Amino acid sequence: MLARTADNLYWLSRYMERADFLARIIEAAQRLATLPTAYGGTGSEWESTLNAAGALDGYREQIGEGTEARAIHYLAFDRQNPSSICNCLEAARTNARSVRTALTIEMWQSINTAWLEMKRFELALGKPGPIDRIELSRFLEFVRKASLDFDGSAHRTMLRNDAHWFSRLGLYVERADTSARVLDVKYNVLLPQTEQVGGSLDYFQWTAILRAVSALTAYHWVYKGSIKPWLVAELLILRPEMPRSLRSCYDDIVRLLDNIARAYGRQGAAQDLARATLAKLEGAEIKDIFGTGLHEFLTEFIAGNDALGMAIATQYLVHAEDGEEAAQIQTQA
Repeated sequence: MLARTADNLYWLSRYMERADFLARIIEAAQRLATLPTAYGGTGSEWESTLNAAGALDGYREQIGEGTEARAIHYLAFDRQNPSSICNCLEAARTNARSVRTALTIEMWQSINTAWLEMKRFELALGKPGPIDRIELSRFLEFVRKASLDFDGSAHRTMLRNDAHWFSRLGLYVERADTSARVLDVKYNVLLPQTEQVGGSLDYFQWTAILRAVSALTAYHWVYKGSIKPWLVAELLILRPEMPRSLRSCYDDIVRLLDNIARAYGRQGAAQDLARATLAKLEGAEIKDIFGTGLHEFLTEFIAGNDALGMAIATQYLVHAEDGEEAAQIQTQA
C-alpha cells in the first residue's frame, strides 16, 4: 500500500471520530450550563469544552471572551477553526475521495451522505449569532449517527487487510486522545477549586461526562452503585471491557500495529511505543494514579499518544524525502 493511501485512511477515521467527540462534548456542555451553581454549574463549562477540544487557545486568539453561542459556533461550524465539526467532515470526505477505491461502497456512501447533509445544516446554522437549540440538537444527533454509520460500515464490510488496519488505527489513536482529554478537563477545570480530586461527589457533572462518552450505562453495569470520581476514572482509564477506555484503545492499537508489522515484515518505534503504553496501563491501579496525580498521569499519556501518532506517521504514512507531507502530518497531529 502507498504511504499516501495509508495516510488518507488513517486520517479519514481520525476526523470522523473527532467530529463525533465534538458533538458529544457540546451536548455535555449544554447540560452542564443549565445546572444552577448549587448543583454543579461552575460558569466554566464552555471554557472546559474548548479546552477538551484543544481549541481554547485558538478561540481566545480569534474571539477572546465569548458567549455560549459563539463557543458552539466555533466548535461546530467555524471554518477558521481547523478542528470544527464541519471542517472535520469536510476533511474526512476529502480523504475518502482520495482513496475511493480502497473503501467499500457502504463506507463511501456513509461519508458522502454525511457531507451533503452537513452542508444543509451549515446553511441553516453556520452564521455567528443565536442558535436554534432544536435545530442544533438535530445537527449533533446527525453527527453522532454519521460517525456510527461510518464505523459500522467499516466494521461490517472491509476486508481485514492493511487498509482496514490503518483505518481502525486512526480511530483508536484519536479515541484514546479524546477520552484522556475529557477526563483531564473534568478534574482540572470543572472541579471547584475548593474541592480536592476524589472529594465530595458532584453527581450531575459526572453524569454529564459519562453520557458524553457513552459510558453511563456501562458504569452502572460494572459498579452497581452511585457515581464516584475515582471509579469513573478507573472505568475510562483501566477497564479493558469499556470500549472508550485508554486500556481498550491500546489493546486495539497494539493488535493493529502487530498486524501491520507482520504484513510488511518489519517493526519499529510505533510498535515499541504502543507496547510500552499498554504495559503501563496493564500494570496500573487507580489508587496509584490518584496518589501520584491524575492530571500528571493524563498529561503524560496525552503526550505519549501524540508521540505515537508521530511515530506512526514517520514509520508508515510519509516518505522521509517528502518534507511537505511530513509537515502536514505534524500540523494535523
